[in-house]
Amino acid sequence: MSYHYPVLQVIIPLIGAPLCLLLQIPRLVGLFAIVVSGAAFLISCGLLSQVAANGVLVYELGGWAAPWGIEYRIDYLNSYLLLLVSGISTVVLVAAQSSIKRELPENRHTYFYSAYLLCLTGLLGILATGDAFNVFVFLEISALSSYTLIALGTDRRALTASYQYLIMGTIGATFIIIGVGLMYMMTGTLNMYDLAERLPEVNHSRTVLSAFGFFIVGVCLKLALFPLHLWLPNAYAFAPSIATAFLAATSTKVAVYVLIRYVFSIFGIDYVDSVLPLKAIFLVLGLVGIFAASVSAIYQLNIKRLFAYSSVAQIGYMILGLAIGTKLGLAATLLHMFNHALMKGALFLAIGSIVFRINSSQLNHLAGLGRKMPWTMAAIVIGGLSLVGVPLTVGFVSKWYLVLALLEKGWWVVTVLVLLSSLLALIYVWRIVEWVYFTPPRIILDDVREAPLSQLIPVWLLVLANIYFGLDTSLTVGVSKLAAEALFGLLGAGH
Repeated sequence: MSYHYPVLQVIIPLIGAPLCLLLQIPRLVGLFAIVVSGAAFLISCGLLSQVAANGVLVYELGGWAAPWGIEYRIDYLNSYLLLLVSGISTVVLVAAQSSIKRELPENRHTYFYSAYLLCLTGLLGILATGDAFNVFVFLEISALSSYTLIALGTDRRALTASYQYLIMGTIGATFIIIGVGLMYMMTGTLNMYDLAERLPEVNHSRTVLSAFGFFIVGVCLKLALFPLHLWLPNAYAFAPSIATAFLAATSTKVAVYVLIRYVFSIFGIDYVDSVLPLKAIFLVLGLVGIFAASVSAIYQLNIKRLFAYSSVAQIGYMILGLAIGTKLGLAATLLHMFNHALMKGALFLAIGSIVFRINSSQLNHLAGLGRKMPWTMAAIVIGGLSLVGVPLTVGFVSKWYLVLALLEKGWWVVTVLVLLSSLLALIYVWRIVEWVYFTPPRIILDDVREAPLSQLIPVWLLVLANIYFGLDTSLTVGVSKLAAEALFGLLGAGH
């Protein structure tokens, strides 16, 4: 049974999605989605332990050997992220049971869970597959289901946000498929391992250079790298709160994974360095993105949009780690991908609890909520402190390793800029604290009470994870370093 874990990881949510449509009863569908996502999480735990014990896992679908058949290839990098995505998904779905009842009409619940499981399938498939075309297919499964999840929001602007995301996502997907097509034209294979072996024979050609260019632009659009991030704030602001929590915690991290996989495992860092000053481009875009998005977050009047802009800034930190171009820099990026998922998962779930009680995410409507919803607001404060990078939280661990990598490289100026950027995060987190604890209520809060336990428990599970992994870094730092060493040590192989 454990031999089939790589394919079961994807097949179970894929089969679960249409079954939601057959079950129909909203409460039953919600519980079924939790079971499906929980099964995917248990399998991802098994995969990580198998990789730790036996090294890279190769699974040939239908017994057809690559390059003719499709293979799933699981190593430290993707098993680590499979664990993250399936784990966050399960926690978010627990909170969804009550949140969705408030935010969506009952006749849309089935569609929501079906689209959610399809999105989960796409994200897990991107991570598990070892085939370049399959990456594109799963990318589109996750994208199409994301458009649906966003459009299900009750605010009419959700449709506009979904349409905007659809346009930008389609442009990104087109660039990616053109890149994959050009690579296939030059090598005759779509298997990532084979691509890595055959590309060096033809990488002097303009076709491969074009493929690389198309691919980088397409993926950067998908991961919302500044200035290609314009679709993200509205998408996060107007989607149902549960969809925002899931997408904010997982989708951009998976896009960063695709970027890392292609740059390090397929094209190879030597080729990238020889054809394009990618590190310099990432350095500039990462730094400008951190400051521009953080300043934008300070001026937002809606807490969802505030943290959406914060996500764009945090993507800048991940890209900055890649720009350093060292094992420690890459490990810092991988570490921040994991830690940022915990932060944003906790924050957006807590915002979902606020919307559940006051039906608003406007910042001025939060005035006085500190006394009415103390546990929810405490969760937002701790999540916010983690974003700032306060010690004893995961945010501190991420920034610590990023700063270490910058100092190792001798980039003192960039180190100072990274530390200064934390002050901007402190400003927008403080704005929330000021409204919540030190401003008289602007709306009637007499009937408002703390969020239900069904939402508080998932929120605090992620908040405690923010603290636990801020104290015990053996799993996150250990696996991040192992994955980074593998990507640097075995260029092009993906082993």
